[in-house]
Amino acid sequence: MNILLTGASGFLGKAITRALQSAGHAVIPATRKHGVDFNLMLDEDAWLPYLQGIDAVINSVGIIVETPMQTFARLHYLAPAALFRACARVGIKRVIQISALGADAVAMTPYHQSKQAADTVLHGLPLDWFVLRPSLVYGPGGKSMALFRRLASLPLIPLIARGQQWIQPVHVGDMVAGVLQCLTASPTQRTIDVVGPYPVTFENWLQRIRRANHRNAGSTLSIPFGLAIAVAHVAKYCIPMIRPDNLRMLQQGNTADMQDFARLLGRMPVSIEDCKDEEFR
Repeated sequence: MNILLTGASGFLGKAITRALQSAGHAVIPATRKHGVDFNLMLDEDAWLPYLQGIDAVINSVGIIVETPMQTFARLHYLAPAALFRACARVGIKRVIQISALGADAVAMTPYHQSKQAADTVLHGLPLDWFVLRPSLVYGPGGKSMALFRRLASLPLIPLIARGQQWIQPVHVGDMVAGVLQCLTASPTQRTIDVVGPYPVTFENWLQRIRRANHRNAGSTLSIPFGLAIAVAHVAKYCIPMIRPDNLRMLQQGNTADMQDFARLLGRMPVSIEDCKDEEFR
């Protein structure tokens, strides 16, 4: 298949590209490097030249931090919505949207709300679509993994409210395998939560990363949520990922039933305990 892949230069996009090419597909990357600036792709007509000869479209564009030139509204909603409408216009039926766990009717942050808005547009189109909503995706090379490694390596690990928030990390290999399954799976028009086999607390997540990097269990420092939010208003200028909204999403938790995802894969997703230590470095 000829597959247009947006976000091909990102952590997830690179992994999807390798897997698609290994499976014999031709990947047509849509990135700024290849002349596709999402800020300028807000109308379906702008997408038409890139859809000639395309059999399927995968949208993997995602940012966790906004900048003046990269906003949630444009990158998560307006440009993808225009792309989806263009697909319907030219008859490209198979579309895979990589959204986010928490992008639903009760989404509370602009990050989740923008993802959910694009999902809603796709739901209303006569396409063979899949919306994949991953939890935290981990694996070597991810920006979030680099931040978690830094936190886990500290002599005293700072944790909001003792780090008892529940998350359900999914390995990048499982995420990619799910994307490839969606190219041929039926029935279509499905939203699937992409998660690991069971939830873990944020504290246990960091301790697992610490063990993988040959360190003993670390001591922790519990920080009240309100204080953490106040600190994040300043820390965001030094560490962009530490922003109030990101802490609110962590505090909310990030878990789901994994049965639909396991059925898509045809197996259980891998657990963090069964992964090799190299996956956390």
